[in-house]
Amino acid sequence: MPIMNEQVAGRTFLRPLYADRYFPDHVLDKGKAILLRLCERIEAERPSDLAALYVLSQAATEEFNALQAEFEAAGSEIETVAREEIAEDFWFVASAYGFADADPEELIATRDW
Repeated sequence: MPIMNEQVAGRTFLRPLYADRYFPDHVLDKGKAILLRLCERIEAERPSDLAALYVLSQAATEEFNALQAEFEAAGSEIETVAREEIAEDFWFVASAYGFADADPEELIATRDW
């Protein structure tokens, strides 16, 4: 399903991490796919309030939790720089879909990274 939101369609998720050789591209590609699926779900389900958005964003966060093992297997990890960039992209998504008042911490409340 193509992304309809122009802000999101023009965004390269996790861009700074791709520029850092510490983070393997093949794992970042999976992270980018998680964020794009989140956008697709938001467009398909059209959450009516923050609580509904948080359900979607926290499910996507669970997918990032599962990626930790792949980062580690590739000699990397979701460390401070990655955590901040991932959180920033979650907030960008919320904002792009009209939820600029979303709590960045609540968007990723289920994280274990």
